[in-house]
Amino acid sequence: MTNTEINFWKNKFEDYLKVNPLDDGSHDLSHFQRVWSLANRFATSSADKLTILASCYFHDIVNYPKNDLRRSQSSKDAAVKAKEILKDMDFPLEKLENVAHCIEAHSFSAGIEPETIEAMIVQDADRMESLGAIGLARTFYTAGRLNSQLFDENDPFAKSRELDDRKFAVDHFELKLLKLPATMKTQAGKIEAIKRAGVLEAFLSDLKNELKL
Repeated sequence: MTNTEINFWKNKFEDYLKVNPLDDGSHDLSHFQRVWSLANRFATSSADKLTILASCYFHDIVNYPKNDLRRSQSSKDAAVKAKEILKDMDFPLEKLENVAHCIEAHSFSAGIEPETIEAMIVQDADRMESLGAIGLARTFYTAGRLNSQLFDENDPFAKSRELDDRKFAVDHFELKLLKLPATMKTQAGKIEAIKRAGVLEAFLSDLKNELKL
C-alpha cells in the first residue's frame, strides 16, 4: 500500500466525516486523526495500514454516552455501521472483516481481545487518547457532558468510599485511566502509555497539594 493510496482513502474518510460529524467533541475528526497518527507510528511492517486507517477513522462512528445502558455495545454497532459505510465507498471487501474486528476490539468496555496485529495497534492508539494532556482534557470534557462533579468534596480520592466515575470525574483515573498502560499490546504503545500516565499522576499529585490533603 503506497502513501498515495493511503492519502486517497484518508481524504475520502475525512470528507465523509466532515459531512457527517459526530456530536461529541471528544470523538470528533481531530480525535480520529490523532488515533491514526499514533497507530501509524506503532504499525509494524507486517501490519496492513489501510485496515488500520479505516479502523481509526470509523472506530467511534457509533458511540453511546458513558451513562447509556448500551455503552458496551458501542463498538459492535460501530463495526456494523463502518462496514456499511466502507462498502458504499467501494473499500476493498477482503479487508472489511478485519476492520470490523479492529473496531469491536478497540473498546475498553466491550472487553474483546484483539486477535490481529492491526487490532492490537488500533486498540493501543485509541487508548493513548485517554492518557496524557489530551486524556486529561477529554476526561473533564466528558464529565461535563454527563453533568458529573469534579470530585467528592468530602473524600476526593475515595479513601473511605467506593469509586464512582459516573458521579465524580477524578474517580475515573483510578477506575480506568491509570490501568491502561498495563493493557498495551505493542512495545511502542507501552512506552508511550507509561510516559503519558505520568502526566495524569502529576495532575493528581498537584490536585492533592492544592486541596492540602
